[in-house]
Amino acid sequence: MPRYENRVQLALALLVGVLLLANLFTLTLVALTPATRAARAPVLFTVFLLTLVVSVPSILLLPRWLLRPYRQLVDEAERAPVEASARGRARDESEFVLETFQEVVAQLRAKQRELERLSARAAERAATAEQFSERVVASLPSGLVAFNSEGRATVVNAPARALLGIGGGSGEDFRPLLSRAHGLAEMVEHCLKTGELYRREEVTAKSDSGRARRLGVTVAPIDPAQAGGSRGVLCMLTDITEVAELREALARRRNLESLGEMSAGLAHEFKNSLATLHGYAQLLQNAGLDARARETATSGLLAEVRGLSEMVTSFLNFARPNPPDFADVSLRELLDNSAADLRQLFEERRAALAVEGEFPGVRADEAMLRRALLNLLRNAAEAIPDDAAERRVNVRGSVERDDAGRDWVLVEVEDTGAGIAEEDLQRIFIPFFTTKSKGHGVGLALSHRVATDHGGTLSASNTADGGARFTLRLPA
Repeated sequence: MPRYENRVQLALALLVGVLLLANLFTLTLVALTPATRAARAPVLFTVFLLTLVVSVPSILLLPRWLLRPYRQLVDEAERAPVEASARGRARDESEFVLETFQEVVAQLRAKQRELERLSARAAERAATAEQFSERVVASLPSGLVAFNSEGRATVVNAPARALLGIGGGSGEDFRPLLSRAHGLAEMVEHCLKTGELYRREEVTAKSDSGRARRLGVTVAPIDPAQAGGSRGVLCMLTDITEVAELREALARRRNLESLGEMSAGLAHEFKNSLATLHGYAQLLQNAGLDARARETATSGLLAEVRGLSEMVTSFLNFARPNPPDFADVSLRELLDNSAADLRQLFEERRAALAVEGEFPGVRADEAMLRRALLNLLRNAAEAIPDDAAERRVNVRGSVERDDAGRDWVLVEVEDTGAGIAEEDLQRIFIPFFTTKSKGHGVGLALSHRVATDHGGTLSASNTADGGARFTLRLPA
């Protein structure tokens, strides 16, 4: 006997079977009447048997096939995560399915309420974070301007409006927005196209009164990982007008101090030379001098005049330098030639010269750079005392990259001398300032001017061993 899903299904099957049997019984009675019993009895009996054999299984299987979706529904209800107490009670399957799905619907509604609560909390947090970000942006003492990939302003805080002299700003194109700061507009345009970072640059912006205001700016891409038009730009602005004016005033003061020391040094050199010339002139006025004494006095007089002429020429080279003639220069070859020119000096000073490291090519004026290297090497050799046990000059070359991605060539010249006094480190590049008994004090000043004219720097410091180190930094 097949498995029935519930009592309703069983009752339906029995009812259909009874009706079918009643029909068959009626058919049999009709067929077995005396008039037709002999002729139709075999045929009708065969039909009866076939009908019985086919109909009964069909009647039993038809409700099962029709109720298969209902059975699947019951199976799913049995697997549903409902309370165990609800499963333990014996009840009709339809009631079980109904209660199960009611329980599932209740759980889904509870989950929906939980999701709504979490969504509301997330929205509240997002709103709070947005308000906090807006307060942070509004409270920044520095100006902040953000542009989207199309170059339109998305954020402009109050200090930025004050610094740029604008009213609204949000949604406006960067060109009219930064019309009073052309340098900043060029940086923003270039950053939008290439994603280049500008760090601690200085631009000029005009105020409403026409007064020029100095701004320190940093321009950075908002999303450099993405390409092309999807890149935005962030600008940080700071008013450095007072700082720049103080810096320029300090530079003028230092220039005046340097000019005073340079003038004093120049006057001292001229005074010494004039005293020597006066002495030789008085000696030549003595009629009792023999020819040899006169020749010696004349030679000394001419040598002093040549020295005075060289000093004036050096001063003029420093005061009015010729513009550099840039070309591709091999630093290693230039250092080797300079070392060859100073070989006799290093032999006289009993000093060894060691050159090591990386020396790539640079764009420079070969004659000017050669003069600067000669001054640095000569100064290093002459800085070693006569009684020093270790007598060596080391030259090291290297390449470094700064935060902006630019490469620089470093040439470090170190000696094993006594070093430079701390109070003299800021004065050694002033013309005619020297701590040597001989020399005019123009060599280091000229080297510093050459480094500046090439877009580089020349700095001095002391090594850990006590010697001096000069670092020449040039664009690669």
